[in-house]
Amino acid sequence: MTRAASLSRTIACAFVLTAVSVLMTEPASAACNAKPGVGVDWTKCEKRRLNLSGTNLSKGIFKSTDFGRTDLKDATLTDADLREANVSNARLAGADLNGAKMEKIHGSRANFQEAQMKGADLTKAEMSRSDFSGADFSGAVMIKAELGRSVLAGAILDGADLTRAEIARSDFEGASLDGTNLSQAYTYLTRFEGTDLSRTTGLVQQQVDAACGDADTVLPAGLQRPASWPCPED
Repeated sequence: MTRAASLSRTIACAFVLTAVSVLMTEPASAACNAKPGVGVDWTKCEKRRLNLSGTNLSKGIFKSTDFGRTDLKDATLTDADLREANVSNARLAGADLNGAKMEKIHGSRANFQEAQMKGADLTKAEMSRSDFSGADFSGAVMIKAELGRSVLAGAILDGADLTRAEIARSDFEGASLDGTNLSQAYTYLTRFEGTDLSRTTGLVQQQVDAACGDADTVLPAGLQRPASWPCPED
């Protein structure tokens, strides 16, 4: 093969490799630029500090997507895939997250006030210091979720599974816990003032002794009100 032919072949191969590389990278870039809508795929995209309030993102794919400080108030995220997404300091008040996949989602200090999360999967979610007051977690899976210092006052957790969840110093005042599984949940200084725990499952005396309650806290049959109640304010 002549030197000219060899050089021509090398240039042709380089062109092909470049073209293949472009074809492989363009879809990912295009996906991140896709307009918000039903079923949009923003996998691993950066969507920080955006105003997406009221947007319909149902069935969207947001695996490892960064929504830090984004406004998703009243957004529809029904059946969305938010596994390992970041929602730190994001605003999701009133958002519809029913049936959403939220395993290992990251997000401290997020606002989920009055959000709908019926049947959502928050297994191993890391959501410390977040506000879930008035949110509806009916039937949600929250196994090993980290919710330390979060506010769940007035939240509905009927039938939710909080097995081995970390809820230390969280506020459950007035929350509905009918059929909630609290097996092995870490309840150090968890606030249960004014909360009916009588229909929870898995709760044991050691957890009650570590938690905080008052005269209006109702315990399951067989468990005793600790002498340390009510706990002093932080």
